[in-house]
Amino acid sequence: MLANSFNVDAKNVEKKGSEIFSTYSYESSKVVSNENGITIVPYTKTIQFKTETKIPKLGVMIVGWGGNNGTTVTNGILANRLSLKWETKRGEVKANYHGSLTQCSTTYLGQDDKGTTYVAPFKSLVPMVEPNDIVIGGWDISKMNIYEATKRAKVLEPTMYMQLKEELEKMVPLPGVFDLSFVAPNQETRADNVIEGNKEKELETVRQNIKDFKTQNNLDKVIILWNGNTERFCEVDPKIHGSADSLLAGIKNNEKEISPSTIYCIAAILEHCPYINGSPQNTFVPGVIELAEREGVI
Repeated sequence: MLANSFNVDAKNVEKKGSEIFSTYSYESSKVVSNENGITIVPYTKTIQFKTETKIPKLGVMIVGWGGNNGTTVTNGILANRLSLKWETKRGEVKANYHGSLTQCSTTYLGQDDKGTTYVAPFKSLVPMVEPNDIVIGGWDISKMNIYEATKRAKVLEPTMYMQLKEELEKMVPLPGVFDLSFVAPNQETRADNVIEGNKEKELETVRQNIKDFKTQNNLDKVIILWNGNTERFCEVDPKIHGSADSLLAGIKNNEKEISPSTIYCIAAILEHCPYINGSPQNTFVPGVIELAEREGVI
C-alpha cells in the first residue's frame, strides 16, 4: 500500500525548529593483516544527518549549459512545468519525470501487524525541492542560445522543443572559463563566449555571476553543476594545490596548472554554494578540500 505521508517515532530522530536531526549507526568491518594472518575487525560508525524542513527556492547554474546534458535537462524541466505533449513516431508523448529516482521511486517502509506492506514515494521521505520550481542558468564557451544549442545536440524530438522556442531563445549562457590546454583541441572552434583575463579575473567574474543570478531570481540557494567537457588531470603541485591559501595565491599568480573546473569550484565555495563535479577529473585537489572545510561548504 502506498503511504504518501507518515510519521517517525524513534529516539534517533528529533525535530528542532526548522531542522530534523537523525542519528544512524553504520556497521561494517575492516581487514587487518600481519605476520600472523588476516583478522576481520567489526566496527560501528555513528553518523548524524541534518535536514532542513523549509524548502528553499533553488537555482542551478550549469557549467557547459549549451551541451547535450544541459540542454536536455533545461528542456525537460520546461516541458514538465508546462505539461507539454508532442507527437513522435511511437505516438503522442506527455512530459514526465520517469527515470528520476526522487520523483518516481518508492521505498519500503515495512509491514503492519496484519501483514500489509507499505511503501512511500521517495520524495516524501524528506522535504524536497519540486523540479518544476528550479531556476536554470549557467555558463558556456559557446554563445549559442539554448534553443539553437538544443537543435545542435540532436537529443530531443523537434516536435517537443519547437514548442519551447520562444522561451529557450531567451536563455543565453554567460561567458565561461576556457583553457585550451585542459580540453580537446576541437573545442577551440566553438569557444566564442569566454571570460577575458587571467585566472584571478575569471574567479572574480564567476563569483559575481553567482551573486547576480541569486539576487535577480530571488533565490535561497544555488547549486553549481559541472557539465562541461572532461578535462585532463591537472599536474598537482603541493606548493600550489596543497593548501587553500597556496591555491588562492596560485590563482592570483595565474598558475597554469589550475584548471577551469577548479576555478568554478572555488568560486562556488567562496559563495557558499554546493558544487557537483559531473566529470571524472581531479578538480578536488587538497587545497579545494581544505577551503571547503574552512568555509563550511559541503
